[in-house]
Amino acid sequence: MRQHSSLPRLFGSLLLVVAAGIAGVGAAPGGAPGGAPGPAHEPTARPLDQVVPAPAQVRAGGSAYTLTARSRIQVEGRSQEDAREARRIASYLAGLLRPSTGYALPVTERRGEAGIRLRLVGSDDRAAGRDRELGAEGYRLESGRGGVTITAQEPAGLFHGVQTLRQLLPASVEKRTTQRGPWTVAGGTVTDTPRYAYRGAMLDVSRHFLTVDQVKLYIDQLALYKINKLHLHLSDDQGWRIAIDSWPRLATYGGSTQVGGGPGGYYTKAQYRQLVSYAASRHLEVIPEIDMPGHTNAALASYAELNCDGVAPPLYTGTAVGFSSLCAPKEVTYDFVDDVIRELAALTPGKYLHIGGDEAHSTSHADYVTFMERTQAVVRKYGKTVVGWHQLTGATPVEGAVAQYWGYDATSAAERAQVAAAAKKGTRLILSPADRVYLDMKYDRTTVLGQSWAGYTEVDRSYDWNPATYLAAAGVPEDAVLGVEAPLWTETLATSDQLESMAFPRLPGIAELGWSPAATHDWDTYKTRLAAQGPRMAALGIDYYRSPLVNWPAG
Repeated sequence: MRQHSSLPRLFGSLLLVVAAGIAGVGAAPGGAPGGAPGPAHEPTARPLDQVVPAPAQVRAGGSAYTLTARSRIQVEGRSQEDAREARRIASYLAGLLRPSTGYALPVTERRGEAGIRLRLVGSDDRAAGRDRELGAEGYRLESGRGGVTITAQEPAGLFHGVQTLRQLLPASVEKRTTQRGPWTVAGGTVTDTPRYAYRGAMLDVSRHFLTVDQVKLYIDQLALYKINKLHLHLSDDQGWRIAIDSWPRLATYGGSTQVGGGPGGYYTKAQYRQLVSYAASRHLEVIPEIDMPGHTNAALASYAELNCDGVAPPLYTGTAVGFSSLCAPKEVTYDFVDDVIRELAALTPGKYLHIGGDEAHSTSHADYVTFMERTQAVVRKYGKTVVGWHQLTGATPVEGAVAQYWGYDATSAAERAQVAAAAKKGTRLILSPADRVYLDMKYDRTTVLGQSWAGYTEVDRSYDWNPATYLAAAGVPEDAVLGVEAPLWTETLATSDQLESMAFPRLPGIAELGWSPAATHDWDTYKTRLAAQGPRMAALGIDYYRSPLVNWPAG
């Protein structure tokens, strides 16, 4: 791990210095725990635009607000259900702030209380014009002497606004023990909506099995940066990770190992539901993937009848790809596909179901086309939208299907053209270029973990590209891009510290590509904002890589 480098440059824009001892309800000198006066100096509030992802619009000015022992979190909704949703998010926020501030921060529906106000205004015609513009995930944050108000149409927007508020407070607010304030938010207004509806992260739980608690921790980390999709890679050659009642050996036998020969593991249906529910509480939609027809050795080892020769291969603990295939000509294969997708769809409230389709080198093209055609029909039969890796475009994507592009600089022009042809016919694209956003790629040749088959990917390379134009030369129209996703493959990763060292600090930049307007995209200004995330990640216990390209704060 690299050492911290020199102190970061001073923030150049929107620097707001707030005088200690602001008058008015809810503002108090200092803001030390318990409301005790702080030191006699002028606390510097973080400028409203110095968060990640960058907000769409910032209007700085006016008095700052300082959280005190008298502060409350007030909730407001246009309906009882809205009020319940706002209260749930308020309780989440209070749970974040109470340990570090030492304040009670009661959640209340009583109006007139100074502090933090969370408003759900709904999306019907009665909503004011500026509120209607917020959409499903947008929010408006207004900060002044009397408090901070976050307004949203939908709960997801309110939750995202809370993440911005969280980043506007000092990094020590993330600690789980009482810290010294002041807890000051700069004055002004943030109006923010996402660029793309799909902002995802993929977690490979197949190569190395990850526990429920490990996945929950990653979900919490993703939520801070407004990621809204969690793609779980639940099956591969090295392990099957979800219980399927109609084919029980998939989990009990196929899930009994992993890369390197460890014990593996799998999620019971109750555990999977727990993950789905936890992700939903952080406003992430879970997208399950069963990779087919290749990457299926764990399934083939579990059931001999799925093999064309009727002989089950041994379990596999290596890292090679492309050697396994379901038997496309056998009808039992489609019984298997139907059962697995039926059970998984019933467990998954989200709209998407990922069927893989990559690196099927042991499946003939004719068999691949047949298999993907029949499998897509099963996904639609059970009410889900098909997602597949971009090799799906080598078959015939069904109407509404989504292809996930993972190509990179070495991907052939013909393969890119194939993807572009499908996009022009209506197939939407999730962009996951391997040499930009594959989080398991090494940073440089000194990186111990990870792989390098797509090249080295430092923080600047991961950030400095434009999803709208990335495949424009191949003929992909901008409106075909549904969003971006950062996959994290685990051939070399098993612990949360290892996951974090590869995901951070690259993941926040990829989240920004998905959320922030293209006009905000600038590496030089981004790396300053990223440097300010260092103390926050440290306070959260995230074992991030100290890239030498970023001037991380010392200490």
